[in-house]
Amino acid sequence: MSIIIDHVNFVYGSDTPLAVKALDDINLVINDGEFVGVIGHTGSGKSTLMQHLNGLLKATSGTIYFDGQDIYDKDYKLKDLRSKVGLVFQYPEHQLFETTVFDDVCYGPKNLGLDKKEIQLRAYDALKKVGFPDELFYNSPFDLSGGQKRRVAIAGVLAMHPEVLILDEPTAGLDPKGRKDILNMIKGLQKETGLTIILVSHSMEDVAEYVDRILVLNKGKIMYNDVPKEVFKHYKELEEVGLAAPQVTYTLNSLKEHGLCVDVNATTISEAVETIMDALSKR
Repeated sequence: MSIIIDHVNFVYGSDTPLAVKALDDINLVINDGEFVGVIGHTGSGKSTLMQHLNGLLKATSGTIYFDGQDIYDKDYKLKDLRSKVGLVFQYPEHQLFETTVFDDVCYGPKNLGLDKKEIQLRAYDALKKVGFPDELFYNSPFDLSGGQKRRVAIAGVLAMHPEVLILDEPTAGLDPKGRKDILNMIKGLQKETGLTIILVSHSMEDVAEYVDRILVLNKGKIMYNDVPKEVFKHYKELEEVGLAAPQVTYTLNSLKEHGLCVDVNATTISEAVETIMDALSKR
């Protein structure tokens, strides 16, 4: 379901001398089925904004609408919102606490008051969706690898049958193969289920490769909100706020400066290879 963020401001410690404005007049629409990337340097407001979307934080001013309903309305049930907008934290250990993987994934649907059979069916289905091996279902989640823990944390949220899945740095600390496996799995989920995905990441390569639209935050404000090709055209402005573009952006701009007629707007490796080969064939 669509999310509308309307003139949202948030101040940490608003009633103290140490007040800090973390979100500054945020206006944003997230449409059904979108894959949105959120980037920004540390302290830019990324995680703060994400925690507003499922009601973990309440805006100092402004309104958030989910499926046309004001989530700050006194009759609105935040419990319902949190079952529809799932948040997977950066560190999976913060979401894993049961003795077995299967019990951990059952925890969310159990809190929805579902019967035992439905709980177990949801847990099994969620674990299969994230590609988790059957033989590890009854292992301790704390004995798993980093990539496996992330899959279990994602499965625990998927078992709630959310309509929006927010992932805060889901590939942090993983090796390149583990990162690609997780992101391919997430992209596959989106295509298969029509989930709305919001990916918070520090990796420009990841957002360039997978998302439909990029939201750039800087000092609590929206700096850019556009498709990857348009956002990364501003790589010099991004550098000024502590960010960057994908490495291929720099490579292609360098090649063009040296006389090779390449498309500097390519943002992925496959696009870069294609434009380089095309430029070389015309020489």
